[in-house]
Amino acid sequence: MKICAVICEYNPFHNGHLYQLREIAKRSGCDKILCLMSGNFTQRGDAAAFDKYTRARHAVLCGADLVLELPVCFAAAPAELFAAGAIHILSAIPSVRTLAFGCESGTAESFLTAARETLREDKAFKAALKENMKDGTSYVRARMQALLSLHADVDESLLSSPNNILGTEYCRAILNEKADIRPLPIPRTGAEHADMQLGKDISSATALRFAMDEGSLAARRALRRNLPKCVREDLPSYHRNAYREAALCALLTASDEELEATPDCSEGLQNRIRTMARCNPVYDEMLKKVVSKRYTQARVKRILLQNFLKIRLKQVRSFLDSPLYLRTLALKKECADALLSELSSSAFPALVRRGDFSLLKKEALECFLQDMRADALYAAISGKSVPDFETLFL
Repeated sequence: MKICAVICEYNPFHNGHLYQLREIAKRSGCDKILCLMSGNFTQRGDAAAFDKYTRARHAVLCGADLVLELPVCFAAAPAELFAAGAIHILSAIPSVRTLAFGCESGTAESFLTAARETLREDKAFKAALKENMKDGTSYVRARMQALLSLHADVDESLLSSPNNILGTEYCRAILNEKADIRPLPIPRTGAEHADMQLGKDISSATALRFAMDEGSLAARRALRRNLPKCVREDLPSYHRNAYREAALCALLTASDEELEATPDCSEGLQNRIRTMARCNPVYDEMLKKVVSKRYTQARVKRILLQNFLKIRLKQVRSFLDSPLYLRTLALKKECADALLSELSSSAFPALVRRGDFSLLKKEALECFLQDMRADALYAAISGKSVPDFETLFL
């Protein structure tokens, strides 16, 4: 069996995602589609609009064959660790031969070329990287700027747009893991990443989340045009959760050492965040004061989320060097036996039933318990009963 994987959040699942899954089925030459999906918290530093089981069900009903969970320590991490964690898990499954991802431009080879250049890191490159990071630029963006400044043989468009940057990170992680996985870039259609303008039938997940919060007649009409039927049917159950208030409370009670230990925090940023939180004890107002050209909103929000979930950089790096697990969220019933058989031959144990977690030791168990804590916190802030361990067969 050949499996094509896609790393995703589906927050919420929309027509652009539906298009991508259909393109994967046409282009990949693979037998099945595996989605490695963030759980109840996402990389943009927020709680997911729907819980992970609801979103996994949407994915299977719309074309995926299997949904696995990306552990929260990676799901809430910056691009480099997000990609590295995802590939660490996918590379443990021998049947995963292809990784599909959305992009603004580029080919499989151009992405691999860019990734190889980032791994060279000779003396001149390291000097340029260090210089670029002096003003607080993130490691990933500073690395890309260093490549361009040295006139490396890299397609500049791969270094300047969100999906392309993430695609390059995926390829970098594939090369680092020495994984036998072929990249399959699929051009995006419709709205740009994080575009706030609602489109006719394909809008960004960011715009759709705002529409879900707004609830006006125009917003409801836009949601009907942009979401598959199974997602629309779950809209009446959507209510904005209390995450932001809870995250602010966690911030105000955290020590400087705890904030500094999160994956996204550096350069004394914890002092700026704590000072602004005391002066502006409202989540959105505090963000406005902290965010700048140097410190992006996504980075600041991730720091707050990482603190809320007690995610530490040292811990995340140890997980990247350790055998972990494959936690199933949902499978297509007609091919469940075949897919579970494939997972049984993987380097990491598959967690399908509650008792399977007894297979975990050391770092894998620590990582799993972190997922469980995140699930309990999500249930508390959403006021909903969320299964702590379940696999959906659809």
